[in-house]
Amino acid sequence: MSRSGSELSWPEQKKGSEVARLGRLEPVADRFRAAVSLTEDKPDFPELGSPVSPLRPAAATHTSSSSSSSGSAAVRKPCATDPGRRSHSGELSEETSPTAGDGRDLKGAHRRSCSGSSLIFSGGGGSSTASSPVSNVLPAGNICPSGKIGKTGMAQKQSPKSHVLGSGSGNYGHGSIMWGRMSGGSAARSGDDAGLGNSTTRRLMGRTDPQEVTRAGNEHYKRRQYTEALVFYDRAVAMCPENAGCRSNRAAALVGLGRLQEAARECGEALRLDPVNERAHHRLAGLYLRLGMVEDAQKHLFSTGHLQVDPQVVQKLQAVERHLVKCGDARKIGDWKGTLREADAAIATGADSSPLFIALRAEALLHLNQIDEADTILLKSCKHEEPFLFSSSTKIFGVLYCSYIHIVRAQVDMALGRFETAVIAAEKAKQLDARNIEVTTVLDNVRSVATARAQGNELFKSGNFAEACTAYGEGLKYNPSNPVLLCNRAACRSKLGQWEKSVEDCNEALKIQPNYTKALLRRADSYSKLERWAESVRDYEVLRKELPGDTEVAEALFRAQVALKTSRGEEISNLKFGGDVEEVTTLEQLHAAVGLPGASVIYFMTALNPQCTQMSPFVDALCTRYPSANFLKIDINQSPVVAKAENVRIVPTFKIYKNGTRVKEMICPSQHVLEYSVRHYSL
Repeated sequence: MSRSGSELSWPEQKKGSEVARLGRLEPVADRFRAAVSLTEDKPDFPELGSPVSPLRPAAATHTSSSSSSSGSAAVRKPCATDPGRRSHSGELSEETSPTAGDGRDLKGAHRRSCSGSSLIFSGGGGSSTASSPVSNVLPAGNICPSGKIGKTGMAQKQSPKSHVLGSGSGNYGHGSIMWGRMSGGSAARSGDDAGLGNSTTRRLMGRTDPQEVTRAGNEHYKRRQYTEALVFYDRAVAMCPENAGCRSNRAAALVGLGRLQEAARECGEALRLDPVNERAHHRLAGLYLRLGMVEDAQKHLFSTGHLQVDPQVVQKLQAVERHLVKCGDARKIGDWKGTLREADAAIATGADSSPLFIALRAEALLHLNQIDEADTILLKSCKHEEPFLFSSSTKIFGVLYCSYIHIVRAQVDMALGRFETAVIAAEKAKQLDARNIEVTTVLDNVRSVATARAQGNELFKSGNFAEACTAYGEGLKYNPSNPVLLCNRAACRSKLGQWEKSVEDCNEALKIQPNYTKALLRRADSYSKLERWAESVRDYEVLRKELPGDTEVAEALFRAQVALKTSRGEEISNLKFGGDVEEVTTLEQLHAAVGLPGASVIYFMTALNPQCTQMSPFVDALCTRYPSANFLKIDINQSPVVAKAENVRIVPTFKIYKNGTRVKEMICPSQHVLEYSVRHYSL
């Protein structure tokens, strides 16, 4: 039959219908891709809800040609039997278009996910978001549980637990997997899924569907239960080790637990599986920023042209980079206060978990003679060294990132006398950065100092003090400001009768490490040998505060005090050291006792008082612990005149006199308060 120019044959009409169908399909696929490719990094901001959805957009799907523009995407997860399928943007991969190799449409070739449940996606009339299906009605073109294409408006019995792509409600965001039916944009969960109890957790952990396991992890993640979420994400990774979305979710939980280096390693694994995963790039850039690895952060932040870069992240990255440059400039000229200031500023700006800037702080504190503080911050930051971090090829000040951290650790250990661990740390730095001159120099110095110290110790033990002194001096040539070697040489010089030189070495050691107890003890002893009693008493008084229970220090202080008073011509006949608590019964005895030089502690008590019964053994212990103080006790029932003269009515009461003057009175004090007061006034 003839036809007009505007008419089309049946094959042409069929072809045109197919073109129109594909034209309607493209917006649906685009919306699906937009739904699951989130620009917002939810796991880094827990209040937003779940991590990345375990779905990925379909490259091509088979739908009906309904005028409502609704479409369905059949998806399947990559199982162990199909490891070749990788996700595109952090989600489980889906079936490609169900067509034969020659392009023929495969009727009824719609596949379900590996879990056996159908995944429903409905797109409504050009909307940019996924809309929820009306209860008990499947939109045209959706796949029924039977696998057939349902008609428009056809009521079907839905499966009790179908996978429904959420529309963004419930803090999940577009592309998240919900369970059960959805009505009015909100999910009506069944009783079993309202919470994740122990029985539900065990049931879900036994499932073989990674979507169900991931969903359980998402529920815990949304509640900020990162440890529990990690258990499920670990399970999902074990089930689908080649899936980038599972790796990304695991990284999110690790970030929540503060295990940033592990999270960075997991993001790197996700990018190995899916090199164009923008979410993984963005998250890894943020992690590198917090770890202070500026170059690596920049590389991932601007890795793809489609990535929407957060301006705040860029500003933080630029600020951290400026502080790092200033740290290098200050370090080069030996401005350690400036180095410390810039490192603190970088940490406050955004590099809050950076081993690099912590190492910079430690190096600056080491050179500012705050060795203990340098050691403390290094111990806190390097509890868990991850291979991922220390495999970085980034250089800092010409030294590999990881090698620099090791050489700082080595220098701090050496300053504190931990020579063996210092050598180990320096050797690690050498293994990682064998050609670097600075690393080689540090290793040579550490080895030389450790050898000199070991030789000096052996010579000192054998009584060869002169040779030991020489050995320690050799070590000081490589590390002139090592407080341990200086203190050891001071001990040798004291044994040789070179007390002035011993004091000089102790002075140098205490400049470097002001709270170095051994150096202070040896200087106090050298002062006493030189009969410089005032300086000796001063050092021993500091030691008494640091070592309140050391009776040898207490006795040395007492002897120095006696010698000092003797040199000044003061009365020393009534001075005593140690002994028992002396009992006083008369006012004359009391006045004579409190008039003695030093501190006198008066304990007013009664034999039958319960509080006194508990306190008396502790007073006896204090008398032994603080032998330089005089301890007296008065029973107010047996000596009422003394009690009345001292106006004591409540027991136990304590009065402390210093050189005849009352300085403290306490009624029913605690043991802690009493000891603190005795320690304070007895020195």
